[in-house]
Amino acid sequence: NREGGPTHATEFTMLEWYRAGSPWRALMDDCTALLRLAAETVGTTHFTHRGRSCDPRLAPERLTVADAFTRFAGIDLSATLPVDPTAEPDRDTLAAAATAAGIRVGDDDGWSDIFSRVLAERIEPSLGDGRAVFLTEYPSREAALARPCDHDPRVAERFELWACGVELANAFGELTDPAEQRRRFHLEMDEKERVYGERYPIDEEFLAALALMPPTSGIALGFDRLVMLA
Repeated sequence: NREGGPTHATEFTMLEWYRAGSPWRALMDDCTALLRLAAETVGTTHFTHRGRSCDPRLAPERLTVADAFTRFAGIDLSATLPVDPTAEPDRDTLAAAATAAGIRVGDDDGWSDIFSRVLAERIEPSLGDGRAVFLTEYPSREAALARPCDHDPRVAERFELWACGVELANAFGELTDPAEQRRRFHLEMDEKERVYGERYPIDEEFLAALALMPPTSGIALGFDRLVMLA
């Protein structure tokens, strides 16, 4: 019950679904079919928003976050990610690269603050122009509920679906390791305490449930935004 804007109301509809035993990329196939269905339902060949347009009948592009940083901001994000995914990323290297790219960096900005600003200012407005895009493989520290990728544990099985510069969905290969999830929750609370001076209790029931879950992929899609574009 806080922020509002052209693409966010305090009351909205989410379409959420899970696939037990399926890889996270199966959700991309679901999204591709859903975009086509939306276009067919309203009889349109293009989604449009604020001067941008995309054809929902085309298979969305699959673009890693690291590649997006290179393409739209000229920043080598991978150079700031430690080999040990539990270690802190290189804040100073990212700050220097962002500053060189003309992005404002505050003295008290952490790595995540700078990461989010680059995304918001240089990358997200350009996503999904011409055709929709899956922005994939977020840094693990920016995907607190997602499994690390097998090929590179520095990044996670997380993607967002974008069309016409609008985020439509956020998806994960769900992390089902309660010990690792507990570690991540404690890191989040440490940061919350540092910034806001408060902590929240750890959700013990959620952690207990994780131990019982099969390998699962899950997604939430903003239904109102999809309707708006269609």
